[in-house]
Amino acid sequence: MTKFATQPIPSGEMPLLDRSPSHLTANSIPDYLRNVYTWAYLTPWLTGLLDRQVVVQAILWGNAQRLIRDVLAEVAPGDRIFQPAAVYGSFSRQLAEKIGPRGHLDICDIAPLQVALTRQKLGALSQVNVACRNAVDPERGEYDAVACFFLLHEVPDSVKVQVVKAMLGLVRRGGKVIFVDYHRPHRWHPLKPVMKRIFAWLEPFALAMWSSEIQGLAGSNAAEFRWSKRTRFLGLYQTVIAERFDRSEAWPNPGALAGTSPDAKCSHSDTAALG
Repeated sequence: MTKFATQPIPSGEMPLLDRSPSHLTANSIPDYLRNVYTWAYLTPWLTGLLDRQVVVQAILWGNAQRLIRDVLAEVAPGDRIFQPAAVYGSFSRQLAEKIGPRGHLDICDIAPLQVALTRQKLGALSQVNVACRNAVDPERGEYDAVACFFLLHEVPDSVKVQVVKAMLGLVRRGGKVIFVDYHRPHRWHPLKPVMKRIFAWLEPFALAMWSSEIQGLAGSNAAEFRWSKRTRFLGLYQTVIAERFDRSEAWPNPGALAGTSPDAKCSHSDTAALG
């Protein structure tokens, strides 16, 4: 991973935050990101408005901090953590503060603008490194935990599979991958029709999260992990934890898992908005 310190800007070259979106859509950025999310992640003037905790809290209908606490509860001071995409708001800062100066947080993002923003806002935290890299092809490492916070709903289905498998491959024995994302809400959830319209308008890959289980995206790799799931806000959000079995633990027979539904393989508790 690249060192955290922001590299000096060569003479005559404009800073990343002053560039237009066309300057920031390099060939390495996937078409789906350019075509769907230029407004959200590749437009410098708009990122300053979106990268605020109050905005994230509003987007998640008041549940952002509650979901962040779900992640923080799974990590400990001194942990080595991998975060596969930049996150607006205070998520990364809270994660870095939880692991403390003896911990280590590697953050990667495929968009140069997001890398620059993350370096800028976390510059005082020596335990953080930020790199420009694709989450489907992270550098190898053995982490105590991976925190995948609202990434899967923003990528096509085929990339969802690649990301899940890549994240599972990064944790040590006994380590865990924490996925937080959208989930199919209860049948009579009052925001269900609203969210369908938002997804159709702004987030075309998100509706797939309503019909598939994250564990199912792991394929045969799922058998190496103990899975659990907790839903919040009447099912609209989920926190899925995949904990890799320790060497001292016997893996379940993969054949015994075949033919069972994803929900049957994970504990599923539903917590309302005030949970």
